[in-house]
Amino acid sequence: MPPLKRAIDIAVAAGLAIASAPVVAAAVFVVWKEQSGPVFYRAVRVGRRGQLFTLYKLRTMDDRSPDSPISMPGDGRVSEAGRWLRRSKIDELPQLVNVLRGDMSLVGPRPEDPRIVAHYTERQRGVLSVRPGITSPASILFRDEASFLHGATLAEVEQHYLISLLPAKLEMDLDYVGSRSNIQDLLILVRTVRAVLR
Repeated sequence: MPPLKRAIDIAVAAGLAIASAPVVAAAVFVVWKEQSGPVFYRAVRVGRRGQLFTLYKLRTMDDRSPDSPISMPGDGRVSEAGRWLRRSKIDELPQLVNVLRGDMSLVGPRPEDPRIVAHYTERQRGVLSVRPGITSPASILFRDEASFLHGATLAEVEQHYLISLLPAKLEMDLDYVGSRSNIQDLLILVRTVRAVLR
């Protein structure tokens, strides 16, 4: 990663972590009141050069839910508070810790579960040449990802994702990897804020 991009990541992530601390604290309390189990969700994801890392999010699903890397429209595993946390993207704020640790960047291809990455072609694995990000052009376009999987059952949703959605996301990610710049990252961050506030 270019030194300037990393410096920007650290400065912005640190500032956002401090500014959003009251919001995260309130969300932690809501999750703790609503659900049993840990308030933070930890997931293994594939990072740069195929290195595995632990991604942090606020828990939005029942801790006893069946394990699946994909959620679907009207997914009963998602709690009432979890639906709001997902819509507002507040559940993603703990990933600022991942940015500060160097696992992730503010902008980059979204990290996937190893079970999903196992299906990548050699060309698609090009997205693993950079640090994954909290946001990307693909994550903005497919912000309401579950709606693109409408009609699939829980048993079918992973296959539906692999065939219908993942290839389009990876094409956008590869375009980003091939043309990324600090100016482009700034524009993506602005678009992300607009999408969240919309």
